Amino acid sequence: MSGTDATPDPTAAEPAYAGPSRAGSSHTGSPSAALTSTGPSYAARASARLAGGALRVFLVVAAVFWLLPTLGLLLSSFLSPTDLNDGGWWQVLTAPSRLTVDNYERLLANDTITGSLLSTFAIAVPATLLVVTLGAFAGYAFAWLEFPGRDWLFLLVVGLLVVPVQVALIPVSELFGSIGLFETTAGVVLFHTAFGLPFAVFLLRNFFAEIPRELLEAARLDGAGELRLFARVVLPLGGPAIASLGIFQFLWVWNDMLVALVFADSAHPPVTVALQQQVRQFGNNIDVLAPGAFLSMVVPLVVFFAFQRQFVSGVMAGAIK
Repeated sequence: MSGTDATPDPTAAEPAYAGPSRAGSSHTGSPSAALTSTGPSYAARASARLAGGALRVFLVVAAVFWLLPTLGLLLSSFLSPTDLNDGGWWQVLTAPSRLTVDNYERLLANDTITGSLLSTFAIAVPATLLVVTLGAFAGYAFAWLEFPGRDWLFLLVVGLLVVPVQVALIPVSELFGSIGLFETTAGVVLFHTAFGLPFAVFLLRNFFAEIPRELLEAARLDGAGELRLFARVVLPLGGPAIASLGIFQFLWVWNDMLVALVFADSAHPPVTVALQQQVRQFGNNIDVLAPGAFLSMVVPLVVFFAFQRQFVSGVMAGAIK
């Protein structure tokens, strides 16, 4: 190799200036660019923090105003009739010694009220179980089974969602009267089941339809039949939606008054009808209504908080899907 070939070229040893490199641009640029690259400014972070704090305060205030009637009902249930006539429930805030449990003692000694609680349980629990069970089977059938007229039948079920309860009161009363179900617990349960099924089928069918088909096909390849597939795969995955449906149905039946007033046994009415009869018989006796209404609220609250996690999971899953 010649010496001329080994001599380095001075021009080739000096690379052309191409400006600051991309990696070092954040350090060699202007001060404002450096501040921007480090993230939001202190003022932006402070304003975001203040906005979050203001939102929390607003939510707390809204929750307090939302729960204020319930708090007033609870405190009124612990006041004697004389104290209730002298002033409102807020007098407890300055004179807590006026609180008493005499109202609850008299209420629980009332056979009509205690019997109405049992009657409400006898209606709400079977109506909820029937709606959840039949709705789950029907939802799975509409989602994954092939049979003639499936889509048209599902449209009919969806159409039943818009049928109001009041429309069916007279014809169902005549039907129940002819078959001996009028003023019976079974009649009320069947009525609530019939009107709860369309929503149950619609909700669970849409939830079950989001289950991956590959998962079901893999279970079928392993030899699982439809019932085993439904019990081992679909039900565990649909647990949040089923729990949400059960909570909704139980609350609707427990708090119902119209259907119970028409179809329930007048000798053993549910708690809503029993409280209404107390008003009709004794007038606006708040010392009976307040503890009775609060007792009727306790059971739905216990059910909701017992299944709160499943309820939130079902709502979030439905929102995501």
